[in-house]
Amino acid sequence: MHFEVMRAQVRPDESWAESADRSLPGPGPALAVDLSADPLRFQIDSDHRFSVRPMTLGDFPDVSRWVNEPHVAKWWDEHRTPDQVAAYYGPALRGEDPTRLWIWEVNGRSIGFSQDYRISDHPDWALLCAHPEAIGFDYAIGEPAFVGRGIGTSLLWVFLRDIVWPAYPGAREFFAAPDHRNAGSLRLLEKLGLKQGVWFDEPAAGDDVDTVIGCSLDVAQVMGLSGSTSGVTE
Repeated sequence: MHFEVMRAQVRPDESWAESADRSLPGPGPALAVDLSADPLRFQIDSDHRFSVRPMTLGDFPDVSRWVNEPHVAKWWDEHRTPDQVAAYYGPALRGEDPTRLWIWEVNGRSIGFSQDYRISDHPDWALLCAHPEAIGFDYAIGEPAFVGRGIGTSLLWVFLRDIVWPAYPGAREFFAAPDHRNAGSLRLLEKLGLKQGVWFDEPAAGDDVDTVIGCSLDVAQVMGLSGSTSGVTE
């Protein structure tokens, strides 16, 4: 069930997400569909249960397969063996890297993954993107059957609102930087209220560089400045 919220209906003391919760036409949660225009579009999805859980070592076989799927590898340049995946993501799972790693699920099935981090915890990245105070995030739907169905929009909303937002009280900006050619990812971010900003180059495999577009979410406007929900959805 879709419903709309006119921006003029959002109260001065509430965010777009809070206004959507107040306007729910039935049992929630409210899931963003398209926040790039007026009215803001949301939905209630009773057919899918979206959840996000911490990644574990047992997820590495799935992650290894996902990063080598053509629709992911095209943009991530991953093409990693299981051992390389373990070496890349293992430090964060062991607490040696402050990046938090997550698995996305639909109706109990693992279909993708994401990560979030303070950009200031990664000095080289902070220098490149010029947003050291922001909270960075990356994401991928790994299962091809779930691509292009609007699932990513709902899951990324759940991830940002229920996982990232409560973990960083006072954060004013969430930041992602897709490849400038990745129209699908850029449109997804736009639908969740992110605005495109500066283009910059980041190192890629070998001596290559990827030209990416910095996309920023105004946390106060879209979600509010403090969270009270649990850090993990069930």
